[in-house]
Amino acid sequence: MAESDNELRFDYAQAFSRNIGWVTEQEQQVLRHRCAAIAGAGGVGGVHLLTLARMGVGAFNLADFDTFDVPNFNRQAGAFVSTLGQPKVEVMARMARDINPEVKIRVFPQGVNQGNLREFLQDADVYVDGLDFFAFEARRQTYAMCEEMGVPATCAAPLGMGVAALNFVPGGMSFEDYFGWGNLPELEMAIRFLVGLAPAGLHRSYLVPGGINLAERRGASTAMACQLCSGVAATQAIKMMLKRGNIRAAPHGFQYDAYRDKYVHTWRPGGNRHPLQWLAIQLARRKINALLAQQGGGKI
Repeated sequence: MAESDNELRFDYAQAFSRNIGWVTEQEQQVLRHRCAAIAGAGGVGGVHLLTLARMGVGAFNLADFDTFDVPNFNRQAGAFVSTLGQPKVEVMARMARDINPEVKIRVFPQGVNQGNLREFLQDADVYVDGLDFFAFEARRQTYAMCEEMGVPATCAAPLGMGVAALNFVPGGMSFEDYFGWGNLPELEMAIRFLVGLAPAGLHRSYLVPGGINLAERRGASTAMACQLCSGVAATQAIKMMLKRGNIRAAPHGFQYDAYRDKYVHTWRPGGNRHPLQWLAIQLARRKINALLAQQGGGKI
């Protein structure tokens, strides 16, 4: 091998040396032996994976059943003409290995489901939510298994040109206690999820007409929001894996909107049972019913 080739050989310590200063050398070695489980490898899940890979996290469990398509181009880290039609988990795993050839990645090409959730979360030090907004049952089951197995979880949602985030930790308020989904219809779960994710609603004022089509399960999205999400989710995950720093967990939440340049910390004891949340849900339901009427659908 030529000397120049030898000089360019991958070295873990050198590859992630610029992290040192914000994490210690000892903490970097801890991250080298930590595992993050990420469900979803698209808009936010894919960039979560790459951000954590660049922090030197040494192992991942990555789940997604989808393939890359043209509508993914505006925001998804692995979406290119060259990857059209390819499985997202395979593309993103390849990209992560191109950052760190030593990384261990277990892929779950069927996505997450009741049959594989325990294996998916096995040995995971943190769960990072990258599921599609409308993946209600998969999300409910995954958080329930996190609670059962004692795995801390972080969720950063891309809303408008910003991010809303919630953490769920062992012994704290559960996902179900916060959102109160129960056995509600999907549209009602969607309302409770959106209102619960972002009680401050900083994004609502600049959503243009036609930005959401509930019948098609389609919403407007931006690359900026996904990038902001990865910064927030990866930071929360790093804190959880290193057991360092204060973790604001549900019923605490926070939202930052880059378009409006505003940050809000929210606290909703009781989650969606809080009086302010109850009022927000009623108002959201009215708006959704009006939208459904415009789109030729029924009422909630």
